[in-house]
Amino acid sequence: MSFQIRQATILDLDTLAPLFDGYRQFYGQPADLARAHDFLAERFRHHESLILLARDEHGGGLGFTQLYPLFSSVRTVRTWLLNDLFVVSSARRQGVAAALLTAAAEHARALGAASLSLSTALDNAPAQALYESLGWQRDRQFCEYGLTL
Repeated sequence: MSFQIRQATILDLDTLAPLFDGYRQFYGQPADLARAHDFLAERFRHHESLILLARDEHGGGLGFTQLYPLFSSVRTVRTWLLNDLFVVSSARRQGVAAALLTAAAEHARALGAASLSLSTALDNAPAQALYESLGWQRDRQFCEYGLTL
């Protein structure tokens, strides 16, 4: 499969929104294309995230990853949270996710980031195997907590 990855812009919204909606559905959310579109439009308008988009040779969307900027106060450095990674089912196991992860690391490195972080479900063994094959290391030092507001 031939594909290309580049940083998305607001002009890519019509390609990204269905992918983002598919990502949300993968995690049990109801389909809502308008909500996906509006959420991404806000991220672009406020420069709150960086999205890398994978497209096939015809320009069709195959997948994306969305990064959010963070900082480490202790290390006094910029880091990025790789919050979203999604590949359409027809393009899975063809190198798209690995290419998106590699592109994310290269992009963050070029921006001077010290690290990338991500979370995945404890039972998502295929994703964990992919991350580890690309050099990602599971945190064994810290527990991660969340508070629903």
